[in-house]
Amino acid sequence: MPIEHGKLGSESWLSKWSFNEIVMDFCPSCGNLLLVEHAAVGRSLRFFCPTCPYVFPIERKISNKLQLKQKEVDDVLGGEEAWKNVDRTEAVCPKCTFRQAYFMQIQIRSADEPMSTFYKCCNHNCQFQWREG
Repeated sequence: MPIEHGKLGSESWLSKWSFNEIVMDFCPSCGNLLLVEHAAVGRSLRFFCPTCPYVFPIERKISNKLQLKQKEVDDVLGGEEAWKNVDRTEAVCPKCTFRQAYFMQIQIRSADEPMSTFYKCCNHNCQFQWREG
């Protein structure tokens, strides 16, 4: 019988776990996420695959920590080089209220939608960036 989220009470085995101990394991047969259920006999637990017959009894604490690295994201605006030869306009910075900003317009949606305008505050102590559209 699978453990249903809405039926977990304070006496539940899962309530004893902290959020940094959440278990995620994958089926070695089909690669789907394994779920946890009470075994048919006793109070033991087991992993089971919801799409194939794979079952793995949980006999002891299983610990395998994997620290995920954040993927480096490219600056879609082109980084600092893209701001070198852009025009200025009168626009109020939402961070420092300076009244001038550099701007560039880029088509980031479909061609039938308006271009998005990106701003960068001209105040050298601020340089806040924001977008309209």
